[in-house]
Amino acid sequence: PIATELRNWAPLTIGGLLALAVFGGGKGRTAVLLAIILIAATDQLSSHFLKPLIGRQRPCHDVEGVRLLYRCGKTLAFPSSHATNSMAAAIFFGLLYRRSLWPLIAVSILVSYSRVYLGLHYPFDTVGGWVIGGSLAGSAVWMYHRYAQPFMNRFRPFREQSVGSA
Repeated sequence: PIATELRNWAPLTIGGLLALAVFGGGKGRTAVLLAIILIAATDQLSSHFLKPLIGRQRPCHDVEGVRLLYRCGKTLAFPSSHATNSMAAAIFFGLLYRRSLWPLIAVSILVSYSRVYLGLHYPFDTVGGWVIGGSLAGSAVWMYHRYAQPFMNRFRPFREQSVGSA
């Protein structure tokens, strides 16, 4: 239950995003802005488009006698929005900041596993969420490198010329 509850991750998430926005320079601020857009997109896609389209019930509604350790949501199951959003964030920030890739993926796996462990999702709901979130994050990173980074480089403030060049 601790891993599945999003408000338990809020201080770490908000603190990390604020630190990146304040101390990460143009790359950090751009990454934060794009991540907010990415997570909004993955959440809307998973919750408001794919879940109604696919219509799979949660195990806590579908399987009699399922071990339920947390309140059962009223929404549908596939894909897991927790898995989709957490993997999108993990892959996005992990590809932009390579040292953070595996720790962020580990957090996403922990959150996703908690959804299955608590009886709220089938394993494939989380795997599907990983694929969707990771794919959208990969696309966002590609767009960052293709459009945002060249734009930032073009309008970067005056850079000191190296000694010896005049």
